[in-house]
Amino acid sequence: MKETIVIKGARENNLKNISLSIPKYKLVVLTGPSGSGKSTLAMDTLQRECQRQYLDSMGMMSDAISKPKVESIEGLSPSISVGQHVTNRNPRSTVGTVTDLYTYVRFIFARLGERICPHCSGRILPSFEPVGLLMEEDEEIDRQTTSCPHCGEKLEKLGMSHFSFNKPEGACEACSGLGHVATINEAAVFHPELSLSEGGVASLNGVHRDIQTRILVAAGKHFGFEFDPDQLLKDYGPIQRDLLYYGVESEAFKRHYPDVKPIQGTKFEGVIPGLWRRYKEKEGEAGSQEKEGGFFHETLCPECHGARLKKEVRLVEVAGSSISEVSDWSLGEVYDWTKRLQEEQPPEALHVIEPIHDMPKRLKRILDVGLGYLSLNRQTVTLSGGEAQRLRLASLLGSGLTGVLYILDEPTTGLHPRDTSGLIRVLQDLRDLGNTVLVIEHDIEMMRAADHVIDIGPGAGLNGGNVVGEGSLEDLMSSELSVTGAYLREESVKAPVRQRRKGNGQQITILEAKIRNIDIPSVSFPLGCLVAVTGVSGSGKSTLVFDILAQAQSKEQELSGCKEMKGLQNIGDIVTFDQTPMGRVQRSNVATYTDVFTHLRKLFAGLPEAKDRNLTTKHFSFNTPGGRCETCQGLGVLTVDMNFLPDLEVKCPDCKGRRFSDEVLEVQYKGLSISDLLNMSVQESLPILKDETKMAGIIEMLCEVGLGYLQWGQSVKTLSGGEGQRIRLAKELSKPSKNHTLYLLDEPTTGLHPSDIRQLQVLLDKLVDTGNTVVVVEHSLELIRESDWVIDIGPEGGAEGGKLVAEGTPEQVAEVKASYTGMFLKQILAEGI
Repeated sequence: MKETIVIKGARENNLKNISLSIPKYKLVVLTGPSGSGKSTLAMDTLQRECQRQYLDSMGMMSDAISKPKVESIEGLSPSISVGQHVTNRNPRSTVGTVTDLYTYVRFIFARLGERICPHCSGRILPSFEPVGLLMEEDEEIDRQTTSCPHCGEKLEKLGMSHFSFNKPEGACEACSGLGHVATINEAAVFHPELSLSEGGVASLNGVHRDIQTRILVAAGKHFGFEFDPDQLLKDYGPIQRDLLYYGVESEAFKRHYPDVKPIQGTKFEGVIPGLWRRYKEKEGEAGSQEKEGGFFHETLCPECHGARLKKEVRLVEVAGSSISEVSDWSLGEVYDWTKRLQEEQPPEALHVIEPIHDMPKRLKRILDVGLGYLSLNRQTVTLSGGEAQRLRLASLLGSGLTGVLYILDEPTTGLHPRDTSGLIRVLQDLRDLGNTVLVIEHDIEMMRAADHVIDIGPGAGLNGGNVVGEGSLEDLMSSELSVTGAYLREESVKAPVRQRRKGNGQQITILEAKIRNIDIPSVSFPLGCLVAVTGVSGSGKSTLVFDILAQAQSKEQELSGCKEMKGLQNIGDIVTFDQTPMGRVQRSNVATYTDVFTHLRKLFAGLPEAKDRNLTTKHFSFNTPGGRCETCQGLGVLTVDMNFLPDLEVKCPDCKGRRFSDEVLEVQYKGLSISDLLNMSVQESLPILKDETKMAGIIEMLCEVGLGYLQWGQSVKTLSGGEGQRIRLAKELSKPSKNHTLYLLDEPTTGLHPSDIRQLQVLLDKLVDTGNTVVVVEHSLELIRESDWVIDIGPEGGAEGGKLVAEGTPEQVAEVKASYTGMFLKQILAEGI
């Protein structure tokens, strides 16, 4: 059996025909500047070839996955990649359900629960009836009855399904187990001052609006009245309004025409029934158009108050706590609870020993990766990419698989330095089971713990794609080519303390902040400074900045989460850059998001060759018919349904991924078609478009924020939260500054190599030095060290966090013994790295 994975002649994307060996059954870190080619090597080359060969061995359509541009790869193992994208956006998916921990809790409550009779409030103790050891065997007792010994009333026996909010036996009937109820926000859906054709119905857009409009006009003719798409909504009569709002099958519309039946092609569903149908089909799925458009108001369920379960289920207790209370606890508290249950286990409850003894082991793995502050009922859609990845990593450790190649994409994202050691132990345990662990990572501590480090570089994009160093960190430091080694050499020489800005003498002060776990009497943000808000994962940093401070964006909004906010008159605008994904629409790419594509289309449409062919800006858009390839509708790829495997994207067989018709592609600027420019990186396009002033500014700024390696046609769905945030930052920096602006950034160093963080620091300094204030929620010690002021929240995560631990300059915070951030700052200030 080969002890190495040997890659020869890798040429995918920017890889420069590289060859290397990756030792198997080791912890290997793949590092290098952002955009150097790390992900191309790990994901687009290694992982893709693993998938292709696996499908081939199963006799499936391996040709659906294009072979990566590589001469050969020998010594491959079955692979599992753990990325940072949260794919499950169903509101019913929680930390408890995806880890199976909630299944264990349901089993424990079904077996050990003390029930309170709703008729006489008498306690019904567990019977410890003999049942099978497997949890799924329990469901057969559901719907049986038992008698309350205190009052003799017949009660339905409670099995595991009664403790599930995803099953009708247990779900609160008022909210169907969602924990909230929804109402339609008509003000967001209908705009009376506009006509239907002008966008008067916000939920109808594009092709969908055109189709629905034709049906409405046809319905009007069928029923004998005119429906005018150009008429303002406020001028509609009762008939037109009832048709648009409620549809032809509604009682509201039928009262106008009780005896006339609609025929095929005139059955308009109605805007409001259509919204409800889509909402129920997706169960209020986060990220859906209906929710993102603000078309629904969601409020806490008045019956279960967010607990999701029926009342009789919420009354059951184990060790004095209900299942709703246990679900609200942090996983650290649940771990302590299960340990107590182990100690208090009565001899007659032998059938629950297995889950009670297995549950702490599962919980301990999650605690080890720094996620002990999460709760069982935390929706997975609210998790950051790093949290979702570490949660899956913890579950993989319990799988017992060996001989597997695990590929992880920056698992330390969002992790405080204090918790990195726990994550490293988990990865080492995964390795010690007999697996190969390949980690794309920038964290220095992770590199120190690795058995082998591979450095890709020396730069990004065209300047990357080479192996510039291999071995230990000491080996990299001795390499003249390694950018990581160069950074480590410079950091090993203690730099002079940076001059801290004093600010402009003004500040924003938040008084009596109390929301979630935050409980801070007073905290101030000095203006005219770079302010870092720090603390361990789950301590309340983001809550303080993005739930409380960011409220100042809306001057009319009533403050929540705090009593008062002073000093808002000292700032003009507030601009927020959080880690929210930039979009889920496949058609949105780097060029469209930055508005560069609009200027590109105008540029091509203005060329003599385009004018000779009567081609307009519309023909140079892949989003509308005319000049695009209709086989793939301008996407360049087709999606293949792989049944039980994730969908695959294959290159369009007609346009070969070029998106446009041949006629459009024949129009060229400086020898390049519009497709050629979309397939080009931002950095590559700069010398070509440098004279186009409307594009040159944003192109230069994207390069300055370290994103020159992105391709213009790259879907924003593929961007990390950090990349998306820096694109927004580049757009903001390219605009002229009008007045004092407060910028709020959520971990802007995500995905950045330490050498790139210095580049980001220059940009943030530029924002502050031009008269603004920048507040960053951050874990990177390199950026925290360079800040003017630090606000440290903690000391722990979850219920044990939310307090103001320390505030001051980095040097002052470094002297606070209660601060974990201070402990690491003291080390980095004294010793470099």
